[in-house]
Amino acid sequence: MAKIQKRYVCQSCGSVSHRWAGQCADCAEWNTLVEEAGGGNVTPFQAKHNLQSGGRAVVMVGLDAEIALPDRMPSGIAELDRALGGGFVEASATLIGGDPGIGKSTLLLQAAAKMALAGLPVAYVSGEEAADQVRLRARRLGLGNAPVQLAAATSVRDILTTLGQGRPPALLVIDSIQTMHSDLIEGAPGTVSQVRASAQELIRFAKERGTAVVLVGHVTKDGSIAGPRVLEHMVDTVLSFEGERSHQYRILRAIKNRFGGTDEIGVFAMQTEGLAEVANPSALFLTQREEGVTGTTVFPALEGTRPVLVEIQALVVRLASGATPRRAVVGWDTGRLAMVLAVLEARCGLSFSACEVYLNIAGGYRVQDPAADLAVAAALVSALSERPVPVDAVAFGEIALSGEIRPVAHGPLRLKEAGKLGFERALVPSAMTGDKSGLSLTGFRTLGGFVDHMLGRG
Repeated sequence: MAKIQKRYVCQSCGSVSHRWAGQCADCAEWNTLVEEAGGGNVTPFQAKHNLQSGGRAVVMVGLDAEIALPDRMPSGIAELDRALGGGFVEASATLIGGDPGIGKSTLLLQAAAKMALAGLPVAYVSGEEAADQVRLRARRLGLGNAPVQLAAATSVRDILTTLGQGRPPALLVIDSIQTMHSDLIEGAPGTVSQVRASAQELIRFAKERGTAVVLVGHVTKDGSIAGPRVLEHMVDTVLSFEGERSHQYRILRAIKNRFGGTDEIGVFAMQTEGLAEVANPSALFLTQREEGVTGTTVFPALEGTRPVLVEIQALVVRLASGATPRRAVVGWDTGRLAMVLAVLEARCGLSFSACEVYLNIAGGYRVQDPAADLAVAAALVSALSERPVPVDAVAFGEIALSGEIRPVAHGPLRLKEAGKLGFERALVPSAMTGDKSGLSLTGFRTLGGFVDHMLGRG
């Protein structure tokens, strides 16, 4: 009989060690090594195989082979379908992660109920709540009459045995994958080996029976999906549900999608009756702006193919001599702000060294678009000079370290969205002044020329 060896598996990166340690040697995370039962003295990788016999031939196809587009199943929620690329794909696996209480279960229950009311067989399996709790939430959302099959179970074998007895569901929701366990693997639910094995069995069921499987995943304190990183590689689509509890909005962002584009977003608003779609997210992130307010600029951000207008707010406070200035940023990259401040000082002659600088993206929105450089610079110059940016103007463009203002992608799309919301002017790179958008465009080649325009020098 083979001797059972102890091994310790890192719950963060999945590396295996034969001795316990407080810190993982591979990912440097602390207190992540958990004891799991190992195999015998000889692992499958140590066994010798004759790789030239005993296998079966694999069918090879060319790149020019005819292929049909995958069938889509609309969820009944347009914003969710946008993030998915058009709806759920048959025989696919989708992983959705987000902070606790952000609304993952609510969104999936709404989608499952709408698809069931449309005539599709839908199964919802909860490993965290009893079936009565899920039923009560459905009644609160006004979906208590939806023919969704509910179950409270954590054994993957029991779930697959139940689903394999009759017609397979078109959609299977597993809430959550960290609560599932497979009796083929030793270890507690939530460990790396259990999460990987449970997900593999559920994905195999999806591929064999044509079911679209949705796995709900927990997130760690740094915002990444808990469990082994290989879990994100196993599934076809990874969605991130983001938002602040203090704010009403929620953003569903596609991080990975084998059947569609990435960086598409769906915007929702949390209400008493559940998550409501936000058809015009620009109106959600724009506050009531008035004439004469300094330090505010509207920026047309781009999320996938969707332009979203957000308000950038800046506050510059002059300090007494000798005080240490502070830089605080909410919703933007701190390093990017330091770069814009450095270019304003080195290339434009403005001084922020004796000032505290605060930058905020209104509504709790997070901007990663480099085209926000010019809008941030406009807000900073406006706050420093106490000269307001025109209330009917938007600004966008990328700032180089040389002080050059470079054009950005999808400029016409940004301008079109600004025109739809009533904006009449745009401060843009000079290379875009020929755009026929209907807005009055003012182009700038350098940041110095832009600052002169802001200060009324020319």
